[in-house]
Amino acid sequence: MSSIAFPSSSRRVLSRLVIAAMPGVALPCAAADPGLETVVVTGSRAPEAARDVAASIRVLDQQELRRVRALHIADSLARVPGTWITRGNGQEHLTAIRSPVFTGPGSCGAFYFAEDGLRLRPSGVCNVNELAEVNYEQAERIEVLRGPGTAVHGGNAQHGVINVISMAPPSARTASVSVGGGANGYARLLASYGDGDADDAWRVSLNTTHDGGYKDASGYDLQKLSYRHDHQWSGLKLQSLLSLGNQNQETAGFVVGEDAYRDGDRLRENPNPEAFRDNRTARWYGRFTLDAAGSELALTPFWRHQRMRFLQHFLLGQPLEDNGFDSAGWQGEWRRPLGEQLELLAGADGEWSVSTLEQTQEHVVTTSRVLPAGKQYDYEVKGRNGALFAQLDWEPRAGTRLQAGARLEHQRYDYDNRMIDGATREDGTPCGSSAVPLPCRYSRPADRRDEFTEPAFHLGLVQEIGSAQRLSLGYAHGFRPPQSAELYRLQAGQLVADIDAERIDSIEAGWRADTGTLALALNAWAMRKDDVIFQDSERRNVDNAATVHHGIEYSLAWRFAPGWQLAADGTRALHRYDDDSPLQGLPPGTGIAGNEIDTAPRTMASVRLAWEPRDGTAIELEWQHMGRYFLEPTQSHAYDGHDLLHLRLEHRLSRQWGVSVRVQNLGDERYADRADYAFGEYRYFIGEPRSAFVDLDWQL
Repeated sequence: MSSIAFPSSSRRVLSRLVIAAMPGVALPCAAADPGLETVVVTGSRAPEAARDVAASIRVLDQQELRRVRALHIADSLARVPGTWITRGNGQEHLTAIRSPVFTGPGSCGAFYFAEDGLRLRPSGVCNVNELAEVNYEQAERIEVLRGPGTAVHGGNAQHGVINVISMAPPSARTASVSVGGGANGYARLLASYGDGDADDAWRVSLNTTHDGGYKDASGYDLQKLSYRHDHQWSGLKLQSLLSLGNQNQETAGFVVGEDAYRDGDRLRENPNPEAFRDNRTARWYGRFTLDAAGSELALTPFWRHQRMRFLQHFLLGQPLEDNGFDSAGWQGEWRRPLGEQLELLAGADGEWSVSTLEQTQEHVVTTSRVLPAGKQYDYEVKGRNGALFAQLDWEPRAGTRLQAGARLEHQRYDYDNRMIDGATREDGTPCGSSAVPLPCRYSRPADRRDEFTEPAFHLGLVQEIGSAQRLSLGYAHGFRPPQSAELYRLQAGQLVADIDAERIDSIEAGWRADTGTLALALNAWAMRKDDVIFQDSERRNVDNAATVHHGIEYSLAWRFAPGWQLAADGTRALHRYDDDSPLQGLPPGTGIAGNEIDTAPRTMASVRLAWEPRDGTAIELEWQHMGRYFLEPTQSHAYDGHDLLHLRLEHRLSRQWGVSVRVQNLGDERYADRADYAFGEYRYFIGEPRSAFVDLDWQL
């Protein structure tokens, strides 16, 4: 399949986007400290002031990350407006950024997960849990761009970008160790050591974690190692990073039954004690930057490796999956001033990947005639991705900044089925019986090649109003190509997934003010998606759905008295189906156009009150709010939402020693990290009760 498509210019789409954007405005969120300038790299791969970016970027800096000391990345990203990382068991999660929570094999394709600007996985080979593979626990900061990405991102930056920035090496010898422990046998060691000078510096960081698990048979062990080395020659700089990771997890599944999370006798229940996930990852990049003839040229070769084995306890028959990939490629960009007020960024990106997947079921499912034991999938996909992009930054007059960028990206898959083609048993015989043969549940397409070529572009304006305020306007068009699993991991006799890339159009407007003691950012946005990929009522992968999304977000940081700060980040949004797509599980002819999309709360918020009574001592109380949301498309079942309190205390005992105490779920609320309704039953990942954690820190 080959396609090239550009966004629709229909008056109906644009009018709906403009009308939905009217209630508010959009700009980068307020910094944690109103007195400090926030610098980001996610928008253009180079440092720039967040206030000059016509996009919504929230930065979690090192101080904020250290205060949270996240047990799960959801703990930190709960502070980002429009963002919800739903926590599964252990380190598992699903993501929502200006979107509902997506599920299914291609759901992660809507987001660009990166480390120092490079995707964690190749295009087309994402995984919903891949944020667990990056060392966010020892990051310098995390930048979250909400909405379609810029010209440097392209495919997969459809709803947003999460970019984890590695800790820079020190300019002199330094060392630190943090030892922590808490509920359910939790223990974590974070250690870092580095040395260097202005021309050559390095840092190695180690993260090793053990969690016994609150639920039965649900613990995990996690190890991450990062080695960053920065070197500088005359006119040439090198920044390199090696990241290694290993995860061994015993997985707890959904607890079934209406309001099961309220039942004190079921809080530790694990219906799937046999489930597990083992995952190994390795990544390396080296960014070479050359200043020459008034221009900056950067080339970043990279390499990735991953192998995973896990039991799919959420599927009937609980098949075992083995998957992995190897990939290599580069990012390249050229940056040149074209005058005092105009700068050009242009570049080319490319990557190659080889990914494999095997799925095997050990036992026959006696309640089904289409799920025999044996191998169900065994395939290899060779991926190729290439892109050209350009971006202009123009300051026509003082206080006015315009940005325009475009990208053209090509994705190719060469698929090789290493089994018998079709919806049969491993030996080629049909399911069912000799008298009544049936296609088996899982279908294997014949060898094929698929190609997708798509554009992405954005326009932005930032206008200063005096010295303390800024207005912005932005439009972006993004896309995501189908993931390889959506094309080749088929069901119900489907042998060709004739699906195209998803496309999204977004408009936003915003206002930001910073008086030194008060920083406030408001933004409003509206988006429409077309050719949305989904699994229909016959379990076929199709692509003709449409959805609309709009909302208002805010960020506030107010130092209202010496030593006191009130900070808040929140969202009010509405996500709706825009047609009557025949989604899987719906009776034929069910009307859902205009209904709210399931697992898409209207309101989310994080409010923090912090007090620093003296240098080296800080106390923070956080209130997290999760609004009500529906659990399936007919809006017949819902989760009422919840409110949680978290308390954090930091105290510096001396120049070298410090202690931190955290109490999660201070009010001992009974809640669900995620609620769901499927196969006629309520299902929950039950949230953990009140838990305390203590960390002891030492630094050289």
